[in-house]
Amino acid sequence: MKKLVVMLTVLVAASTTFAQTWSLDKSHAKLGFSVTHLLVSDVEGSFKNFDVKVTSAKDDFSDAAITLTADVASINTDNEQRDGHLKSGDFFDVSKFPTLTFKSSSLKKVADKKYKLSGDLTLHGVTKPVTLDVTLNGTAVHPYNKKTVAGFKITGTIKRSDFGIGESTPGAVVSDEVTLTSNVEITKD
Repeated sequence: MKKLVVMLTVLVAASTTFAQTWSLDKSHAKLGFSVTHLLVSDVEGSFKNFDVKVTSAKDDFSDAAITLTADVASINTDNEQRDGHLKSGDFFDVSKFPTLTFKSSSLKKVADKKYKLSGDLTLHGVTKPVTLDVTLNGTAVHPYNKKTVAGFKITGTIKRSDFGIGESTPGAVVSDEVTLTSNVEITKD
């Protein structure tokens, strides 16, 4: 029994030894979204304060575990009045639900640099599974700090009604579908 415990401990330690952690380069990242307003134009916004952590043992990130957290009160649509309304109980209700989170369950490679990212998104106190499209833009060694960096573009669509956001606002005023677009640069720790 002792040998089995020792072997399992060695195997677990060996499997985590090769995993690399990556941190968000906040100056080269954006967590954005857009909705259609009055069925005629797109309004874009972003969350200014967010963080991403990635752990992966493979160079192609196909085994990556990803977590994201964002401060919902950092929402910015370039309009203070609209931002205030979005923070209110009519939409995000940031006093009750200050944080959105995403925790991956899988990142599956579907083509050369294309992936499907699945996981749980928690927003407005509701957790739902989502699947997003990911493109690995590439990796490089930063010329100044000599650290390895990787860049990704993540896109997808969710429904605000799935998360109970803006339930009294009709889809003809603000679309139910929310397009997500994020560009992320991460640095190997």
